[in-house]
Amino acid sequence: MRRPPKPRIVKPRLAWKWFGKWVPVYRQTKTVNGKRKERTIFLDWQGDPERLDALYWECRTGKHDRQQAPAQYTWHDLVVAWRSDPVVQKRLADGTRRSYRREMDALLEKNADKDVRKTTRPGLRKVHAALADTPRKADWRIQIVSLLWNYGKLKADWPLGDNPATGIDKYGVQNPFEPWPEWMVGKLADAPENVRTTAELILGSGQRPSAAIEMAWSDFSGDRMTVVDEKQDERFQVHCPSQLRAYLDGLPKRGAYVLAKNLSQPLGYDAVERAFRKWRKGLGAEAKAFSLHGLRKLAIIRLAEAGWSDAEIQAATNQSPETVAYYRRRASRLTLTRSAHKRR
Repeated sequence: MRRPPKPRIVKPRLAWKWFGKWVPVYRQTKTVNGKRKERTIFLDWQGDPERLDALYWECRTGKHDRQQAPAQYTWHDLVVAWRSDPVVQKRLADGTRRSYRREMDALLEKNADKDVRKTTRPGLRKVHAALADTPRKADWRIQIVSLLWNYGKLKADWPLGDNPATGIDKYGVQNPFEPWPEWMVGKLADAPENVRTTAELILGSGQRPSAAIEMAWSDFSGDRMTVVDEKQDERFQVHCPSQLRAYLDGLPKRGAYVLAKNLSQPLGYDAVERAFRKWRKGLGAEAKAFSLHGLRKLAIIRLAEAGWSDAEIQAATNQSPETVAYYRRRASRLTLTRSAHKRR
């Protein structure tokens, strides 16, 4: 088979090499210690002259990917250094460590290879504002950047300037989570499976959404289940409601966890929360005020309306007395008085 003629595209520093087909290469030369050195950059032109021209000018202006020096002082390296520091890690409760890991993983999704030193306060403010629909997540991002920056500067001796997170006002503690209305709970029957399962676990266990999402099949045994208090980093057994047991009995087991990512890992909170927000959007504007956390508050109201005492509700949901009292006041007076009369 005869070699086809070489493409008749000629540019300074552009050469054509035969590798079973004609491949354009950009030749870059430099002098090191008096010696001339040459490197070649293969251009994936895909037979398109316009694409070749764009790649060629990337090389001429030093913007081609092969010409970029790997970034130093990246967010990935900083997170690894922080996680590897035994002094830092031993001071953290397991629940706090899990929260930090979740938020640092979210930070790394789009920033792992970026240079920490190029982070600016205006850029960080822009990210904070972009996350305004999820204020807790927005504030977490500022907190994590600040924590890592201080560690890099003060503990790892990285060449960092002033902390860009300083002076950015956080959204702070939001209004108490609104318990879901019954019409919205009724819509769960048509929700995506991971959204409905998360809701059933929160309502049945009274846990925070992140803890409910990480429940394993081994946490359930007959009429008992093991739940987690993330703030106090405690695990304890409580009664498992029959409604939750019946729902779980109808679910397929796809791994060690009820909400399984694979055989050995649970779904991440962000994946479930994104699915929830997409489903909630389809319910219309009146559903926007309600979050997954609101289901935990609805659990308190339902237990109050069923006639449970504050002490019993605290034992089941591990909520503070103040929180139980606040949401008890939201319970239906008619239902509460009917329940009280039944116990007379």
